[in-house]
Amino acid sequence: MPNDARMLLHCAVPTAAGGAVGAVVSGLLAGGKGAIGAVAGAVVVILFMGGGLAGLQKTAKSYPHLFQAMGLLLYTTQILLLAVVLIAFKGTTLFDGRAFAFTLLGSTLVWVGAQAWAHSKAKILYVEPESTTEKSEPKSEPKTEARS
Repeated sequence: MPNDARMLLHCAVPTAAGGAVGAVVSGLLAGGKGAIGAVAGAVVVILFMGGGLAGLQKTAKSYPHLFQAMGLLLYTTQILLLAVVLIAFKGTTLFDGRAFAFTLLGSTLVWVGAQAWAHSKAKILYVEPESTTEKSEPKSEPKTEARS
């Protein structure tokens, strides 16, 4: 569990920082609506990608043999859902659509990059180590009695 939270933290923090940079730049270029759109884009990415990562790690614990296929399906679905969100908010007047779209794209790239970096630095065991009780007890050969 701590490894899962650490992975989520290593992905969410850089994404939030990228979203903050996007909000500042959008605020300068497009005003208040641009900043709101950028914040909305970063929040959508953190929610989608964070939920997907949590679901993927839960699946990996329950069904480790499906991990690779579930990862591919998850990322494909996330990208499609982000496209649906972009289309759904295309004509909104709540915030600047360009700021939303560019920050959504940038935040997604930051998340994927941070996740790849976090996975490369994680010390994940691929093989379960032997328990210490088995190593400490010497294995004795079965004794055979000589027959006369």
